[in-house]
Amino acid sequence: MIVGLTGGIGSGKSAAASFFKNEGINVIDADHVAKEVVEKDTPGFKKVVEYFGAEIVHADGSIDRTKLRKEVFESVEKREALESITHPLVREKMSERILASQSPYSIIEVPLIFETKSMSSYDRVLVIDCESELQLERATLRDNNSGNVIQNIINSQCSREERLSIANDVISNNDSLKNLQIRSLAMHHFYLGLTKK
Repeated sequence: MIVGLTGGIGSGKSAAASFFKNEGINVIDADHVAKEVVEKDTPGFKKVVEYFGAEIVHADGSIDRTKLRKEVFESVEKREALESITHPLVREKMSERILASQSPYSIIEVPLIFETKSMSSYDRVLVIDCESELQLERATLRDNNSGNVIQNIINSQCSREERLSIANDVISNNDSLKNLQIRSLAMHHFYLGLTKK
């Protein structure tokens, strides 16, 4: 069984993912894989630099992710170009990791399920949901970015209602980390039950 774990920036999806990981579940972070496919000297890296130019490369030869992020969140065209380069490479790498998985089910932690219309890639979609004001507050504190940058990212993602419309399962994260852990463990036991059927 493959579970797509999603939620907007600052919703707590990475914290939830770590609780599943602690239970021995194979968690594949799509953002992490997206970074891997554009690491220095990979085919993905070469294509990204070819499109965006050498100014997005650090002195050490790696991609300046802050510069790249700024460019793609200010232009839909550039974001689509980046996605057309990275998404096929990410899908391929994730398929390899799912096939190698030894846990009863696998979780793919991915921010953009609704946006990429990839619901059919998962047996279940789990949404970590929280109030928009909390999202902004948490992400601003965590990423050390201005509220404007975070708001632009929130605006580029689907709405809360759209995300909830594709959910099979929802974990509410409007309070404490401890409660998120309790709810995540309950969901883990629910999924274990499904894999035994």
